Amino acid sequence: MPKAILSVHDKTGLVEFARGLSALGWDLLASGGTARMLRESHIPVRDVADYTGSPEVLGGRVKTLHPAIHSGLLARPTAADQADLADHGWDYIDLVAVNLYPFEATIARLDVTLAEAIENIDIGGVTLIRAAAKNHERVALVCDPTDYPAVLQALQAGGLSPEMRRTLAIKGFRQTAHYDAAISAYLSEGAVETLELFPVQRLRYGENPHQRAELLAYQPGEGPLGGQVLQGKELSYNNLLDLDAAWRAAVSFERPSIAIVKHLSPCGIASADRLADAYQAALASDPVSAFGGVIAANQPVDEATAIAIAELFVECVIAPGFSATALEIFSRKKNLRLVTMPDLKVEPVHEFRSINRGLLRQAVDMGDPADAEWKNVTRRETTRAELRALRFAWKACQHVKSNAIVFAINEATVGIGGGQPNRVDCVRIAAQRAGERSIGAVMASDAFFPFPDSVEEAAKAGITAIVQPGGSVRDSESIALADEHGMAMVFTGTRHFRH
Repeated sequence: MPKAILSVHDKTGLVEFARGLSALGWDLLASGGTARMLRESHIPVRDVADYTGSPEVLGGRVKTLHPAIHSGLLARPTAADQADLADHGWDYIDLVAVNLYPFEATIARLDVTLAEAIENIDIGGVTLIRAAAKNHERVALVCDPTDYPAVLQALQAGGLSPEMRRTLAIKGFRQTAHYDAAISAYLSEGAVETLELFPVQRLRYGENPHQRAELLAYQPGEGPLGGQVLQGKELSYNNLLDLDAAWRAAVSFERPSIAIVKHLSPCGIASADRLADAYQAALASDPVSAFGGVIAANQPVDEATAIAIAELFVECVIAPGFSATALEIFSRKKNLRLVTMPDLKVEPVHEFRSINRGLLRQAVDMGDPADAEWKNVTRRETTRAELRALRFAWKACQHVKSNAIVFAINEATVGIGGGQPNRVDCVRIAAQRAGERSIGAVMASDAFFPFPDSVEEAAKAGITAIVQPGGSVRDSESIALADEHGMAMVFTGTRHFRH
């Protein structure tokens, strides 16, 4: 009779799994609360203490840590190991269902004490996982409740395949590695850092054909950006970078919004009452650059928006969904990649950049802090219409490479300049993109003006109001020049560099 040991903190799906094992003729061992739950569900079970002849001690700290258990797990199907077990009156154990004390959930509480954290460090469960995973050629390890149905189905069909056993063992080793890393980081107060990544896709190449590349994710088996590819060619390295930039820009706005990105630079961002109108406004910002770019929407793409997008050659569209009609329209473009996202979240809340022999980590720029205050610094106050446009432009410029300059009318960009080492050049680029549309537009700058020349260029282009962080030693010169041209200027006190 095959034997299984069940010792779980998270009891989700346990009763159904145990009942299935019992129906297949398995002998079940369980400890503590797990045994009580099975007994209350009328499932035959033996307490681990009865099997080992050793009671639980130290208030339950020691339950499964016994030679009878771990010899049964680690024993190989050899005559010598079988004889050793028989000499002690022990049996082989063929399956382990185990999960761990919720250490990370415990330390996430603001009121957690060190003693509580220490008490939630699992010892026996980790040891069971490692023993079963080490001997996975014979022992089946189930450390994730979501695997119960598949394992039970495999047993009902005759047994687990070697591939399945190996997959389950790898999951166990990953789980204990992550668990130990969390404990180490907590006890060392963050002095020990770990980064757990899972390869999910080997890419054809990187930025250029001679560069190898792959996509890594924080969760195994996760899709690109946490989403799902619905159609189109395989996503490239450059596609993924542009999709990420476009998605972050689109979801930073609450109203129906579109962001169009090319080579990591937004060429059009707009919000409107209807998504299709937002798309037309974003496209009008720079239709030349939009050709061959990627498009992000912060709400499901409908028929009208799909019809409009289909008229332009684009590489990818990413959105939190697509209507059935939109999918049918896009299906006529076989190479167009469609990515659907499960929600509007930007995760995680930190980002990494690789540098020579190291990494940089910073919190994601989610916009102005809650206590940010805008201050009118010129003689002329902003009008209500200007203030609305300035707020849009200020948010849009946060997604443009520094030195970022955005010209906007209402809730749409009309000119974008960025990525230059000289801020005044970015103003000129934005003005060139906007053309006559800059007359009566507003301007946002992600950082202060070191000289008033940017204000002068803005005045030449017809800009009526400017938003910028302020803080330059020459702020007074920029303010005086704005007053001279009858422009309004607002300081935010917050900078938004994006290198």
